[in-house]
Amino acid sequence: MFACERDKGKAIKEARSGMKKVKYYYNTHTLRYEKAVTPLRVKLLRVFGFVAASLVTASLIAYFAFRFVGSPREKMLELQNKEMREDYYQLIEKASVLDQQMKELETRDNDIYRAIFEATPIPDSARAKKIETELEIAKIEQISSKKLVGSVAATLDNLVQRIGAQEKSYEEVNQLVKDKERLLAHTPAIQPVSNKNLKRIASGFGYRIDPIYKTPRLHPGLDFTAPQGTPIYATANGKVEVAGNLGDGYGRHVIINHGYGYKTLYGHMVRIKARVGQSVKRGEVIGWVGSTGKSTGPHCHYEVIKNGSPIDPIYFFYNDLTPAQFDRILKQAAASNQSLD
Repeated sequence: MFACERDKGKAIKEARSGMKKVKYYYNTHTLRYEKAVTPLRVKLLRVFGFVAASLVTASLIAYFAFRFVGSPREKMLELQNKEMREDYYQLIEKASVLDQQMKELETRDNDIYRAIFEATPIPDSARAKKIETELEIAKIEQISSKKLVGSVAATLDNLVQRIGAQEKSYEEVNQLVKDKERLLAHTPAIQPVSNKNLKRIASGFGYRIDPIYKTPRLHPGLDFTAPQGTPIYATANGKVEVAGNLGDGYGRHVIINHGYGYKTLYGHMVRIKARVGQSVKRGEVIGWVGSTGKSTGPHCHYEVIKNGSPIDPIYFFYNDLTPAQFDRILKQAAASNQSLD
């Protein structure tokens, strides 16, 4: 009895002294208080239970957190998708601007450039047809990144094809410009002799009284009166085809082949400067006024021949005449009179 009370007092005293808490139990066999010792197996089971409970609790917390809040990876992907959408909208806006510019270039190409040169417009089928890529925001939100990239790529491919077609068209237009420049340079456009006072046209194109036979005959050109030795100029670029006297009434004369179906004839020269096969430029001196061949006085007989047939040269002086001057010589050339050859 006294031992039991002593052990109990000792246990209480140890607990109050601040030492490590020790559990005791009353042993009924020894009738004494003894220290309670926890077996290792029980300790391990307790540790395992604590760890298992912690893992389960952490898993539940993570599940509910990711279920309603979102994982860091999802947030990162969402941010990336947002940035991709913004980039997509910017690309679509730029593509729209480029598309509008291409439309303007295509319209200008067909309605202006090709119209000037009387060329056939390029049909829309020859240019890559426009792909409809402007999508509503709600629709864009539902499509995948792969489709977004594919849509942008299709738009850019379409623009690349249209730009390529337009570059080819401009190359063709550039060639048309060169051909038109060459055509204009090889088309008769000035008077064959200096005629500043507009008084040198003595006889025009059409039926006139022949100075020798005194009967109406077709006069296939214009007669420009001028003192003997007055320079005669090539009225367009070309190559000299005839330079001499062939006994056909034109006396010493020159025929220039300008290409594009055009030829010009300069008759009754006192002397010829040009030579057969020579290339001449518009305004270059090819001879001098005379009265050789079937002629009644010094003058230059000038003809314009298109595809083998003579046409009125009066309509080929647009380079050196104003409208008023042209109207004046048109009236002179239309007068019925006697030709000089």
